[in-house]
Amino acid sequence: MPPSAVPVEEISQRLDIFVTAQRGAVADLGAEAGMLVDAAATALSGGKRLRGRFCIAGWRAVATASATRAEPPPEVIAAAAALEIFHAAALVHDDVIDNSDTRRGRPAAHRALEGAHSSSGWEGDAAAFGRSSAILLGDLLVAWSDDLLEEGLAVAGSNAAAARAEYATMRREVTIGQFLDIAEESAFRTEPDERHAGRALRVASLKSARYSIQQPLAVGAALAGADRAQAAALAAFGHPLGMAFQLRDDVLGVFGDERETGKPSGDDLREGKRTVLIAYAREALAPTTRRIVDELVGDPTLDAEQIASLQRTIIDTRALERVEALIADYAREADRALSGVRLGNAAVGELRDLARSATVRVT
Repeated sequence: MPPSAVPVEEISQRLDIFVTAQRGAVADLGAEAGMLVDAAATALSGGKRLRGRFCIAGWRAVATASATRAEPPPEVIAAAAALEIFHAAALVHDDVIDNSDTRRGRPAAHRALEGAHSSSGWEGDAAAFGRSSAILLGDLLVAWSDDLLEEGLAVAGSNAAAARAEYATMRREVTIGQFLDIAEESAFRTEPDERHAGRALRVASLKSARYSIQQPLAVGAALAGADRAQAAALAAFGHPLGMAFQLRDDVLGVFGDERETGKPSGDDLREGKRTVLIAYAREALAPTTRRIVDELVGDPTLDAEQIASLQRTIIDTRALERVEALIADYAREADRALSGVRLGNAAVGELRDLARSATVRVT
């Protein structure tokens, strides 16, 4: 069994146990309550469990620096699973914000709930029901995330407070990052062109880099009792790696294969994402062509030919080449941060394997 399969299975099993308990808690509340819990369970299925895996890897990097034990205790598995629940909440809300139809190759939560309304023959606007229900679903998942985290921290001893503080930081930052992301879709018009790339990187840092990799590592390391030097090294590794991860995601959002990503190719262009790819492309365009690009990006009705035209523009302006170079730079920066630090050798190898899987993904 590949090493990565072990934490993925442990995280998934802990989630299954938790969801089973939640089903029992609403068993007497009627079919509609069960529908919401079923939707939550669906939102938690699939995915690579990346955030949970980084949490466990952060714990292992610190724990194995001074001991031979490499199997994470229950509180670490609970924290890793809680991170996955929070991620599911973020995806549900993100799909509502972006009006996305699919997620991981199946209907997005608000679309599935819209379909449930229609198939049940209920009164009212099915689409409005789906959106409203998905907002509440995301809220429920955030509550579940807190519940499971606290279950784990109840047995974490003196390390609980530090882990809880890291988790709280993640929650605040990703919420602000999400707002900055949607704000940038409008605010870019009032900003000088030369500032667009920097602003896009700011969004990438807060919305994804810290939340996807840096903070999960920090939560796991805190549960292992990381000292200041260990925590600093993992942060210096996690943030640039998280930036590379988000930039790779930006590339996939424009050029990705739907069979691999679970979302239509070019979806970020239809949603109007003001990524570094778009900022770099705009820098190289004449004003007239730039205005055409601005009119197209964010149009939800873009057809395949228009998507292909924008893709060619991004390639021809060397924006894709520049982003690929930036990804490589961030990945090298992350790798250097692990050198000469008191961390478990095998765990450092695991971190480097995770880094490769996070930044070298199929397009």
